[in-house]
Amino acid sequence: MLKNSKIFSIHSEEDFNQIAIETFLYQYENVSVYKRFIDSLPIDATRVEHYSQIPFLPIEFFKTNEIRDQNFTPKFYFQSSGTTSENLSKHFIINENIYRESILKSFSLFLGDPSQYIYLGLLPSYLERENSSLIYMVNYLMELSNQKENGFFLHNFEDLDFLLKKLEKEEKKVILFGVSYALLDFASAFPQNLQNTIIIETGGMKGRKKEITKDELLKELQTSFNTDKVYSEYSMTELLSQAYSLGNNSYQYPPWMKILIREAEDPFSYVENGKSGGVNIIDLANIHSCSFISTQDLGRKETENSFRILGRMDNSDIRGCSLLLL
Repeated sequence: MLKNSKIFSIHSEEDFNQIAIETFLYQYENVSVYKRFIDSLPIDATRVEHYSQIPFLPIEFFKTNEIRDQNFTPKFYFQSSGTTSENLSKHFIINENIYRESILKSFSLFLGDPSQYIYLGLLPSYLERENSSLIYMVNYLMELSNQKENGFFLHNFEDLDFLLKKLEKEEKKVILFGVSYALLDFASAFPQNLQNTIIIETGGMKGRKKEITKDELLKELQTSFNTDKVYSEYSMTELLSQAYSLGNNSYQYPPWMKILIREAEDPFSYVENGKSGGVNIIDLANIHSCSFISTQDLGRKETENSFRILGRMDNSDIRGCSLLLL
């Protein structure tokens, strides 16, 4: 089994490819649903030589199956948001220290030492349910900084407004994590001048407000908070790693992640940089579940290490895939 230190010590394309192949072969043998998925395809797992040849598991499988390493008993699981009438994705966690290390190393890579910030979380829809990986992430960053002002907020905008203005006056370094719709509501009610606060929006418009583009969202928040940049964080229940946009809606990811953009009509073909398609994600931190996930997001790679999320695929259902019933 791969050690955490090996995954988080990738320094080259060769390193990544080697560990990706090792991870693929391990998960093929030890994650039963993934093995059945692979065996349903005209693929010989032993002949895969490059990560681009690895089949990506449709993300819908996390709604209908336990995608986990059969050698271990999970400690707990993260669960996606949604209504009670929906099937919710579950990501079973066997080693939470891997998630913690991924959080710490990703954050440090893009934003610096996490102990230097005060963290505020405007994440009402996530706080109102259990098993949120986003709440876990922000709470862990709060633990690392151990600042007395750290805190989560539901709909108490007045309290958040008072604290932000106080911290701005004191010139404290603050990060405000916020779900998109709540940030818009807060910005509308309490526009202000945030010069020492980094705003990191985490998505979450679906079903809450009129859909707008990410660029429109960022522009509105920049105007309301009189700030040059609004950052973004990209992850999901099914991942243990995060990509960050540092203000230009272009995401970067850590060395143990990889984004591939697939053809909309052919899940086994990939488009070149600059063209849009479905987003496939390799997350090598997913040691004990599946590291190779085909998402419902529509995206475009700009460079080898940066990408944009353009929206959702128009037809996100997996056509004719009976394995969803496994």
